[in-house]
Amino acid sequence: MSKKIFLLLTVCVFAACPISAKAYEFTAEIKPLAGECWWGGFTAYGDRMPYLQAVREVSLATQNEGNQAAPILVSSRGRYIWSDKPFTFAVSDGGVITLKSDFEAPAAVQAGATLREAYKEACRKHFPPSGKLPDSLFFTQPQYNTWIELMYNQNQDDILKYARGIAASHLPRGVLMIDDNWQKYYGNFEFKPDKFPNPKAMVSELHLLGFKVMLWICPFVSPDSPEYRTLSDKGFLIRNKKGNPAILSWWNGQSACYDFTNPEAAAYFTSVLKNMQREYGVDGFKLDAGDNGMYAGNDLVSYKKDAAPVEHTLAWAKIGLEFPFNEYRACWQMGGQPLVQRLGDKDYSWSAVQLLIPQMVAAGLLGYAYTCPDMVGGGLFTSFLNVDEAQFDQALIVRSAQVHALMPMMQFSVAPWRILSRENLEIVRQAALLHQKMGAYIMDCAGEAARTGEPIVRHLEYAFPNEGFAECKNQFMLGDKYLVAPVVTKENIRTVKLPKGQWKDDLGKVHKGGKTLTIDVPLSRLPYFERIK
Repeated sequence: MSKKIFLLLTVCVFAACPISAKAYEFTAEIKPLAGECWWGGFTAYGDRMPYLQAVREVSLATQNEGNQAAPILVSSRGRYIWSDKPFTFAVSDGGVITLKSDFEAPAAVQAGATLREAYKEACRKHFPPSGKLPDSLFFTQPQYNTWIELMYNQNQDDILKYARGIAASHLPRGVLMIDDNWQKYYGNFEFKPDKFPNPKAMVSELHLLGFKVMLWICPFVSPDSPEYRTLSDKGFLIRNKKGNPAILSWWNGQSACYDFTNPEAAAYFTSVLKNMQREYGVDGFKLDAGDNGMYAGNDLVSYKKDAAPVEHTLAWAKIGLEFPFNEYRACWQMGGQPLVQRLGDKDYSWSAVQLLIPQMVAAGLLGYAYTCPDMVGGGLFTSFLNVDEAQFDQALIVRSAQVHALMPMMQFSVAPWRILSRENLEIVRQAALLHQKMGAYIMDCAGEAARTGEPIVRHLEYAFPNEGFAECKNQFMLGDKYLVAPVVTKENIRTVKLPKGQWKDDLGKVHKGGKTLTIDVPLSRLPYFERIK
C-alpha cells in the first residue's frame, strides 16, 4: 500500500451487486485521528465546518444545496479525500466519516500534518491553478446588482436611476449587473422593447458613468418559442427518454434546457453571447442556475451518454471561461479556474451575516478562491418584500458591508442611499473605499491564488495550525498579512483571538499575539490586524 494512501477501515467492494449500470458501489469509513477536524463538500455547509457534529448522508452528485461543490474533504491533521467523481458522505456523532461512491473507492491521503499541507497537495494533484484570473475590476472595485431594487421589473429607466444613485452617493464605480427578466423570454437574448427602448444607449451611458456591464443569463429555454424549436432541431437541448426536449423545473417554472455536454451546443451558445457583446457593448454575463439538483431524477438523455447531474453543472461552468467578466452561484469541480463565484442567496438577517465568513472559508478550501460573499444585506429578495423601512435595521446593512469590505469581492444590491441614514451611508461608503484602497493587495492575493491555488480568504487553522483556531468562525485571514474580525451580531463589542506574533490593529495599536482581546467596536469600526512580525 502507498505511504500516502490508507483507509482506517477496509474498503468494501461489492463486486457481485452492482447498484447502477455505470459501476459498482464502494463504501469506506474514515475514523478521526486525535483532534482531527474536517472541511469540504459544499460551500453552503461552511457554518457546519469543521464537521464536529453529525451530518446526515448527503450526495454531492444530486443534492441541490444551491452553491459550489467539489469532491474533496480536507483535515487539520494533513489528510484529504478526493474523488474524480461525486460521492456521498455522512458524519457520525463520533466524527466517523462514511463515504459511498458508485464510481471508485474513496480513500484518505496523508499529505502532511496540517490543513494547509493537505489542501495544497490536493490542489496540486487534482485541481491545479490555471494561472489565469477573472477581470481585475472584480477585486479592486465594488460590484452592483439590480436584483433587490428591481427584482423582475428590470427596465432601462430604473437601471440608469440606480447607477446614477451610486454616483451621487460617491460610491466607487465598478461592475454593474443587470439581473433576471431583461430579455423577452428564456433562451432569447433580445431586450424587452417596452422596458428597454434603447439598450445600446443605456449600456453606453453606464460605461460613461464608469461601470462595466454584465447581463443575467441562464441555460433554460422557454418551451414552444422560436429558439426552442431551432435548438430542438439542432439537437442542442437535453431530452427525455421519449426523445423529446425534457422540461425541467426550476425557480421560474418549467423550461427546456441547453445540453452543454454537446460541444456544438456550447459553441453555439457562446457565439450568441459574443454576438450580444458586439451588438450592445455588454462586457460579460452573470451565469445563474445550473445547480446539479435541477438535473437530478429526471431520466434525462444528453449528448454525453449517462451524464451525471454534476456534469451538466460542470459544462455550464465552462461557458464562463470564454468571458473574463463572469459570475456563478453554483459550480462543480472548477477549482483553480478563472471563474467568479458568489455565495448562495442569503436572507436579510443577522444569522445570515454570520454565515458569510465560514462559507467564504469553505469556498476557498474547495478551490474557489475568487468568491464574493453574496450581496450586502442579503440577496434573497423575498426577505426584503415585507420590511418596513421605518423599522429597517440599518446596523445589519452596515455590518454586512464591513464583512464584504475585506473580502476578495464586495457586491451591493439593495440601494444603501435609499435605506440608510446619512451617517450610516457614510460608514458604508467608507467600507467600499477601504475595499478600493486594499484593491492592490487583494489583487496580489488573487495573483498568488492563480499561481499556487492557495485561498484568498483563509481559515485561522489554515494559517496558524495547532494554535486552537479550528472552531473559529468569526475571524479570517485575508492572504497571509491581515486578520479580519468584523462584528456579525447586534452587539458593539467582540472578542478577538490573536495568533502568536505581533499585530497592529486598524487604530494603529500594536498587540502581542497569543492572547484574546475584548474590544469595543462602534458601528463605524471594522477591526482588522496587520501582521507585523
